[in-house]
Amino acid sequence: MTFWNASVATSSVTFTNARSGVWRLQTPELQWDFPNVFQISVVVTPDQIDSYGHVNNVVYIQWLADCAWAHSAAVGLSEETCVAMGRGMAVRSMHIDLLAAAHESDELFVGDWVSSNDKRLRATRMFQILNPQTGASLLRGHIDYVCINLATGRPARMSPEFVERYEVTLPR
Repeated sequence: MTFWNASVATSSVTFTNARSGVWRLQTPELQWDFPNVFQISVVVTPDQIDSYGHVNNVVYIQWLADCAWAHSAAVGLSEETCVAMGRGMAVRSMHIDLLAAAHESDELFVGDWVSSNDKRLRATRMFQILNPQTGASLLRGHIDYVCINLATGRPARMSPEFVERYEVTLPR
């Protein structure tokens, strides 16, 4: 089994293979809209392609959710932790601009930033999806969340952990 680690620089992707060492893939400079991006990578699979020959719209939304959950887990708020606390951030609204299509086997980066947190009830994440092979932004959007009590499904004040860990990552 081969294990890969990938890290993103501004103009290349570095892959480290435990067996054969390091190699670089030169790519166009990644143009994230803001610094301090949290990012995950995704590869488009055949089952994500619709009858028009590109990624189905619903898949983009799943990637945004995957990125948000990975970011939450990275700051210590995994899905399991949220369930144990009885609090969660539920989607209130979303706005997505699809700017270009992704196709089978495309390797993409999904990035997010916590753009606002009122430290009481609401928080917003901004998202961007980039194709490092072309340098194109495929998607820009934001999702507004409201904190809920998981037992009742009703809005509830953010726990101290949510206030502390969902720190705004956009420059002020």
